[in-house]
Amino acid sequence: MLNIKTSERMEGIGEYYFSKKLREIDELNKQGKQVINLGIGSPDLPPHPDVIKVLQEESAKPNVHAYQSYKGSPVLRNAMAEWYKKWYSVDINPETEILPLIGSKEGIMHICMTYLNKGDEVLVPDPGYPTYRSAVKLAGGLIREYMLMAENNWFPDLEALEEEGLERVKLMWVNYPHMPTGQLPTREMFEELVAFGKRNNILICHDNPYSFILNDHPLSLLSVKGAKDVVLELNSLSKAQNLAGWRVGMLCGAAERINEVLTFKSNMDSGMFLPVQLAAARALNLGRDWYESLNAVYRERREVAYALLDLLNCEYDRDQSGMFAWARIPSSYANGFELSDEILHHANVFITPGGIFGNAGMKYIRISLCSPKEKITLSRERIAQYLATAETK
Repeated sequence: MLNIKTSERMEGIGEYYFSKKLREIDELNKQGKQVINLGIGSPDLPPHPDVIKVLQEESAKPNVHAYQSYKGSPVLRNAMAEWYKKWYSVDINPETEILPLIGSKEGIMHICMTYLNKGDEVLVPDPGYPTYRSAVKLAGGLIREYMLMAENNWFPDLEALEEEGLERVKLMWVNYPHMPTGQLPTREMFEELVAFGKRNNILICHDNPYSFILNDHPLSLLSVKGAKDVVLELNSLSKAQNLAGWRVGMLCGAAERINEVLTFKSNMDSGMFLPVQLAAARALNLGRDWYESLNAVYRERREVAYALLDLLNCEYDRDQSGMFAWARIPSSYANGFELSDEILHHANVFITPGGIFGNAGMKYIRISLCSPKEKITLSRERIAQYLATAETK
């Protein structure tokens, strides 16, 4: 065997939690456990039939299989700009202020690689999406976590951050509606974020994939006056359009910022398959009835998930948005990992421990709403049966 070592940038980068957990669940299933996975937020519902039809028709054409523009099809960029105008009341130039992405997750890495030098600090939310942390580390940046707390509506304490000093901070990751807590933003908080970025010369990177899920008033950070001066916003078709596996996202912001990120991105890939782009454009043209029908399903599932959380004596906010249910565990458990493992190994139901999102999530669990109502109901029945058996011992 060759003595080949991984690079220093890989130090401290562990395998993604869900990647490891899925292998464990797979082993349990091989043993006949039939685990119900309520962990990952991968939409199980299909795209609109018209979207699939466009993909089928376009992919059958002989002239659509070549490499595509690094900036994406004008059809897709125009659809993205129109979508932002219709739903967020934000004007974006489709020629210069939008960059289609092969899923918004790659955009997180592109931004970090474009702007971070070794030793640059980045404000990262705790709890928050783990990819923010790993992308910062891989790009050579230093993570500076800022704590989000329920008593502050899971909003950042910007005043406290400024008191600590921000001279070395270059980027700040924010994400509202927030994952994993489901906290909705307010316009006032968004205005404060933009002002904070301007005062401290910090690029505010807003990850915005959940704004249509169980939320009647989608909001973009770019809707704040002057936001383009300090904001880059990621958005995605994975959640609200059910295109998770299709890998379609977007980066929006000032032309200068878009060009800077494009310089990096153009060295990494060659653009999306054209029929996927054209089908995605059709998905962005769907009307309010599409989002209402989608949310009707998630609303039913959420009520069943709340019943499951009640069974576990968890505390939660009934007004949370997004495709998850976030809840504080009973004090009888040391942390969410303990509760998650107990339910997995005794009831064959996987629930995500909140600690994977940071130390502030240690006393929480998260249930995904990306399973049919019947599966969530069956999960509750399994847990109820386990708890009843445990009480008799």
